[in-house]
Amino acid sequence: MKEGKLLYEQESYLIRGACFEVWNEFGGAFKEKVIDRAVQIALRSKKLNIETQKRINIYFKNEKVGIYIPDIIVEKKIIIELKCKPLMSKGDIDQFWKYLRGSQYKLGFLINFSPKGLIIKRIVYDTAREKNTSA
Repeated sequence: MKEGKLLYEQESYLIRGACFEVWNEFGGAFKEKVIDRAVQIALRSKKLNIETQKRINIYFKNEKVGIYIPDIIVEKKIIIELKCKPLMSKGDIDQFWKYLRGSQYKLGFLINFSPKGLIIKRIVYDTAREKNTSA
């Protein structure tokens, strides 16, 4: 990957755009299920292939230890986890890090449709894996 170039740059741009479309329409006024469905529609309208509620195996030392079911997977390579909470906690972020680290995906978006604003956290797995091996 070239220096200064984002991993899955085009898809990341379209994901952010889809989330802003939903935010501009609904803000943080709805429950997660409604936002989830709206984000799916917005992603598909941008010609992105999505899967919902796909079961992902979680590994520890190359052995399966559990299953994680993210809200949306984009183009078979990006995990999206949606929240609709007033504030995202450090625990929410830490849990997402661990899910991403335990999966084989390289990129994840933790997105919160809060009444106070749209928060989009883009997390690249290389950093998560480095933390895992240095601990």
